[in-house]
Amino acid sequence: MMRKKLVSVLTISVICVSMLLGCSVSTDTGDASLNEGNTSNEGNTSNEESSGDATEISWIFYDDLNVSEDLVTKGYKDVIERFNEDYAGKYHVNVISTPREEYDTKLNALIASGNIPELFTCHPGPLMEQYVDAGVAADLTEILQKDNPDWYKSFKDGIFDKLTYDEKIMAIPTNFSAALVFYNTQIFEEVGVTPPETYDEWLEVCEKIQDAGYTPIACSAKDPWCISLLAGYLCDREDGPDNLQGVSEGTLDWTSESYINAGNKLIELSQYFQPTAAGDSNDQANAEFTSGKAAMLVQGSWVIGEINGRVPEIEEVCGAFRFPAIEGGADPDRMMVKTDNIMLSSKAEGDKKEAAIELLKYFTDETAQKYVAEEAGKIPTTNVEVDTAVAPKQYNYVEEVLDNTTATFGFYNESLATTEAGDIFDDAIVEIYLQNATPQEAFQELQDYYEKNVCFFRSWLATSFPKEPDAQAKEIVKK
Repeated sequence: MMRKKLVSVLTISVICVSMLLGCSVSTDTGDASLNEGNTSNEGNTSNEESSGDATEISWIFYDDLNVSEDLVTKGYKDVIERFNEDYAGKYHVNVISTPREEYDTKLNALIASGNIPELFTCHPGPLMEQYVDAGVAADLTEILQKDNPDWYKSFKDGIFDKLTYDEKIMAIPTNFSAALVFYNTQIFEEVGVTPPETYDEWLEVCEKIQDAGYTPIACSAKDPWCISLLAGYLCDREDGPDNLQGVSEGTLDWTSESYINAGNKLIELSQYFQPTAAGDSNDQANAEFTSGKAAMLVQGSWVIGEINGRVPEIEEVCGAFRFPAIEGGADPDRMMVKTDNIMLSSKAEGDKKEAAIELLKYFTDETAQKYVAEEAGKIPTTNVEVDTAVAPKQYNYVEEVLDNTTATFGFYNESLATTEAGDIFDDAIVEIYLQNATPQEAFQELQDYYEKNVCFFRSWLATSFPKEPDAQAKEIVKK
């Protein structure tokens, strides 16, 4: 069972967003404007206009289906077009598109205004928990298990584990990603190096690549989640217990030796980033890799669809290997993973609810799921048969790493007690990289937050439920 978050802040945040922006939001045409006077036409990606009799629904997504070169996004566009064509005159879906960095703000503004899209994309972890706790998302358990058992059985075992809250399934996963180190096989061959197994070997490889005139690792610190992803692996690989579980349970402090060591390794490894990493965005870091200037890129496997869509020739020279082990450290076959997910609004009723459920089925039907793997290079969430011979070459590297995986864990910034804790983690990692703070100082900020907010909650819970805590309380204490 997935834990519930410690404190819900969604209601406060959306009210504040609504008050601060004074937004006027409408989903009638598929376009949602945060400010009055916004004349953007982004949103409706259907090539066919809806008839007046069709039931209209909306889905909000963090990319523009009309212009994006990302192969995953193109697959979503195909889903929308197939759905609108198949249900012409009965159902019609409008897509509200928004830049990734503005997505949460825009969705929360829509929720605050009462114009909740019938479907919205959301990552698992505290952010999703906020929508669950606030009653914004619908319970999908009965819809899946009772009303559509064949649909439910089509999904891979365990795929709903991190989407389940208090034994209720709250989202539909559309694809699955693992974080790895992508590398340019041509550069590796030219320099005479092979994928490193350990952190020390990795440093040696980086040194040789740098001596050959290439940037060893492309990374973005302007988009903190990118460098946070890499740092999360360093935190996990360090010696000791499951560090993520330790801080969640309160048995490990953020100022423990393992986290300080991870911070110092980040500083050590960052000398091999491109000189402009501090100001480079995720897209710029990816371009550093696809242009052949950088030899490696630490990213989730969603990047396959991004880089292959923009630079098709990169597929031929792009390999991938697991994040290296730290000698004497934790299990190196643990993989950082996540799913892309869609939630159903709890306000969707009648024909709108039925239309939304049918669209969710389209996102996970055989056509969509085969595209996920064979075109975009991501892992399907259903038991669809994948032709690996036609899938992107990187897909087979990912599958090989996953075949040897012993356990999985979530992205650090999406797996902490609250979304605020995740933001503080991201900030701490950037500050360490910029050397504006030592690892001790940066992680102390996070420890202070936990002691003030999370530890207080644990203490209150133990006092409030001293004998027979209910199932929810037990789960929170455990996590």
